[in-house]
Amino acid sequence: MTDDPQDWLKAELIDSFDEDYEIELEDAVLSREIRQIYRDTHPDPLDRKTYFFELLRLQAELIRLQDWVSHYREKIIVLFEGRDSAGKGGAIKRITQRLNPRVARVVALPAPSEREKSQWYFQRYVPHLPAGGEIVLFDRSWYNRAGVERVMGFANDTQVEQFFQDVPEFERMLVRSGIRLVKYWFSVSDEEQQMRFLMRLHDPLKQWKLSPMDLQSRVRWEAYTKAKEEMFERTNIPEAPWYIVPGNDKRRARLNCIDHLLSLIPYTEVPQEEIRLPDRVFNLDYERQVLPRSLYVPQKY
Repeated sequence: MTDDPQDWLKAELIDSFDEDYEIELEDAVLSREIRQIYRDTHPDPLDRKTYFFELLRLQAELIRLQDWVSHYREKIIVLFEGRDSAGKGGAIKRITQRLNPRVARVVALPAPSEREKSQWYFQRYVPHLPAGGEIVLFDRSWYNRAGVERVMGFANDTQVEQFFQDVPEFERMLVRSGIRLVKYWFSVSDEEQQMRFLMRLHDPLKQWKLSPMDLQSRVRWEAYTKAKEEMFERTNIPEAPWYIVPGNDKRRARLNCIDHLLSLIPYTEVPQEEIRLPDRVFNLDYERQVLPRSLYVPQKY
């Protein structure tokens, strides 16, 4: 190991880029045929160098936003909705990648239990709302009722109509309480969704993402479209408008979403205490104990 601080810093930066590259590999583990078809259908991709440069710049701004939220005890909710495979999860990963999980957390609720089905519809979401100094990102939210529950028949017409009457006032209450509420819809074309489902089908690292609900979303494409259109019409309120993110190009979608989110929040620099590493304290009477080998993880690599 070198003692040169510049060499050490360079190595650390390389490790950081390796982490980013490892995340991006999830989009590259494809069969050769599927990969070529995907490239043919995306003739103008954002080059990797530009993408990473902008992603790191925006992630640095997200850290400034995080510091502002913590300092001023702000409360932010960001909803991520959209068709299956539209890129919601990828955008959420890039937003939270470098943030403190104690400040920015992701909520992705499973299907409701029998008890939750008997509750007030919004009740299961309320415990996850942010306190002061928190950012909560919902990977799907209460808008399940306007989408998958409606299309798949898990909610009847009466329940759906009640939701549409309740949700504007529910969101106005959140905003009046001091919560900043942002709603994103990730849009993807019919052809692009088909391609991404094929990619998942042929990628053993992504097959777990193909749920029965995902497969049904292909069959019921038009029903989802009609449900989305009515949802926009009835829930796009001034206090909490919808923002649509075109998602056919994943890299551009992620950058555009993060950039837009930052533009909505009036964050500023906050006072920072200078951090100094204290000197190590040595105790001459202390003797380090030898631990048994059984406590160590086997060194296979």
